Amino acid sequence: MPVANRYQDHVFPTWKEFITGKNLTVVYRQQIVESWSRCRQSGVNPYDTATHHQLDADALQAVLRDKQELITIAKPFMAKLYKFVQGSGFVVVLTDERGYIIEALGDDDTWHNPMTNNFFPGASWREEDAGTNAIGSALAVKGPMQVSGAEHYCQKYHCLTSAAAPLFDNSGSVIGVLDMSGASYASQLHTLGLVAAAAEAVMARLDIRRVNREMTLLSKRVTSVFSATADAVLFVDGNGIVNQVNPAAMEIIGRTEDEVLGAPVERIFGAKASLARQMLQTREAFEDIEITIDTRKTSFQGLASGEPLTDEQENVIGGVLFLRPLKQVQSSVNRFSGYHAAFQFGDIIGESEEILKAIRMASMAAPTSSNILLQGESGTGKEIFAQAIHNRSEQCNGPFVALNCGVIPRELIGSELFGYVEGAFTGAKRGGKPGKFELASGGTLFLDEISDMPLEQQVALLRVLQEKTVTRIGSDKMISVNVRIICASNKNLLQEVERGAFRQDLYYRLNVISISIPPLRNRGRDVVLLFEYFLEKMGRDRKCKFQVKPEVVQYLQQYAWPGNVRELQNMVERAVSLAESETITLAHLPSEIFSPPSPGLTVRQPDVPMQPPSVNFGREQRRKLLEETERQRILMLLTKHGGNVSMAAREMGISRNTLYRKMRLYEIEN
Repeated sequence: MPVANRYQDHVFPTWKEFITGKNLTVVYRQQIVESWSRCRQSGVNPYDTATHHQLDADALQAVLRDKQELITIAKPFMAKLYKFVQGSGFVVVLTDERGYIIEALGDDDTWHNPMTNNFFPGASWREEDAGTNAIGSALAVKGPMQVSGAEHYCQKYHCLTSAAAPLFDNSGSVIGVLDMSGASYASQLHTLGLVAAAAEAVMARLDIRRVNREMTLLSKRVTSVFSATADAVLFVDGNGIVNQVNPAAMEIIGRTEDEVLGAPVERIFGAKASLARQMLQTREAFEDIEITIDTRKTSFQGLASGEPLTDEQENVIGGVLFLRPLKQVQSSVNRFSGYHAAFQFGDIIGESEEILKAIRMASMAAPTSSNILLQGESGTGKEIFAQAIHNRSEQCNGPFVALNCGVIPRELIGSELFGYVEGAFTGAKRGGKPGKFELASGGTLFLDEISDMPLEQQVALLRVLQEKTVTRIGSDKMISVNVRIICASNKNLLQEVERGAFRQDLYYRLNVISISIPPLRNRGRDVVLLFEYFLEKMGRDRKCKFQVKPEVVQYLQQYAWPGNVRELQNMVERAVSLAESETITLAHLPSEIFSPPSPGLTVRQPDVPMQPPSVNFGREQRRKLLEETERQRILMLLTKHGGNVSMAAREMGISRNTLYRKMRLYEIEN
């Protein structure tokens, strides 16, 4: 017995009770009753016989254009559904997410049949327009629905049965509804299952189309990056056969595409092909291995890296190989060496004749290609001069590499300067390592504390300067380098030559232009300028402005500064860190500032008055200043020695009784 006939006897009376506002005497499908309630609240007329609301021609065309992909994918599945009901008066329709029909399949008389003549493109089957029906109710509940006979809210559709299932995109949003409708007497329970299965198939095909589209887009992006990247990239399969190569790699390899594609990796990498083979066997990547590739015209020197490619089961299916020219490595040498030239001549603080003379000479020497020797005590700023010279030279766009010969163990100096090949010594990096000369090629190599370089390496350095080539440790291959040398020493190199600690021929090779950087004690008022500069800079960092007691400046100018500018900078940082307020006093200065000069140091008398120039001290003022200076020193020494009067008196060079008397005079409590 058809479904409609079985339910019609009690559904219609139930529908009648609901329409007339009576209490339902039977419990019926909750989804249907809830839909009836929505229709009543929306003001739907259950006895309306008018034609459905429909889209105008322009609006319909806009919807059809927007839903073209959905229509194209759904039509084959709609056709399969229609084959099951062809000739029975059933229609198969597709709607958009609002319930407007955008595609329909039916018999020739479907569109003239009073039962199905409202199933036309553009017709609305929302509950607000058509009452309870499979399409509108499926949209309302966002799930499959079957509505038969008197379950329809509008009486004109009691002759229909319909089954519908919503279509969702990958984000879970409804994008349409698939429906099959016909005469209610032909309703079957399996109809909804057929429609729901077809809807699942449509959504699966949509998802495949979306994934394919994303994969195509991704492939285009990868291909664009692959072709445009400056790095040379090659893909090999699991057997080590090259199957893809980008233009940058073709330029490096110097062969035609036909010669490269399909070739074993040995034809490209030569002896280093074992790295790629090992990567494919062990699934271990390798990075920055030096490689030389012989081409038809020349040879390529650079770094090679490789990454294995695996499938879902972690089986190696191939690998990607990267080649970077050594020149490209040199252009990013700051990342490798950790050094960069940041200072200009304008960053050197000072107005004294001595420092200005050194700046003028360095500025004149900078544009030349001559080697430069900077001589001066530790802390005078030799590296700042070296960076400033580099930044004003023709090599300013090249790398600036610095090496302190005094802190590198003597057995490692050679490998740092000249590099090494793989296996040159125990602990050598796999693939070898370029030395500082190679990294600095096209730029400047700054050799600080050159006097500490071992004699055996001085010979090798001299040969590099003469021949403009380096040979890595463990290799016999010469590599051309173009490097501007700046050396620095805190020792008198000529005296080192005389006592046999430095080679004479190397000295004259390096000492083309010699620049002496004066010690801070010989720079007069520069002490005050530098002090004010460092204090202002540290004040900006701490977001405050420090004041300075006049007697502080007096002691700064009297001090010999054996550590030069570096010592002054450290002293300012110490004073700022100890200051509880924004005023710097004598108590914040280290004790050595008050000590007599060290033996062998000549203290130059300051060229400026001991007090700030804007203050003209009289005799009484000078007495008060001296008393305050002494009081501050006593406080500082007592603090330094934890209140021990004997130790403070000993450092001041006075007796305990004298110190107690001064403490009473200055009202100092211990």
